[in-house]
Amino acid sequence: MNAVKVYSTGTCPICVKAKAFLDKRGIGYDEVRIDLDREAMKEFAVVTNGARTVPQIVVDGTCIGGFTELTELDMDGALDHLQP
Repeated sequence: MNAVKVYSTGTCPICVKAKAFLDKRGIGYDEVRIDLDREAMKEFAVVTNGARTVPQIVVDGTCIGGFTELTELDMDGALDHLQP
């Protein structure tokens, strides 16, 4: 299990961008496709406190928001501990 979880759908271009961003930095993540699994959708609603957009990214158990917030954390060095 990875420290990062990406909640996404199959039709979301920003989800693809967020996953590519993590891949480029060598940060492992678990993807949860909320469009394929009703239980995943329920989990998404709870973990993200009712967020209605994807991607939503969870780092170390805390929902940080979407792609913009992910890149801001990276610029601040807050993701350094996740890189190999």
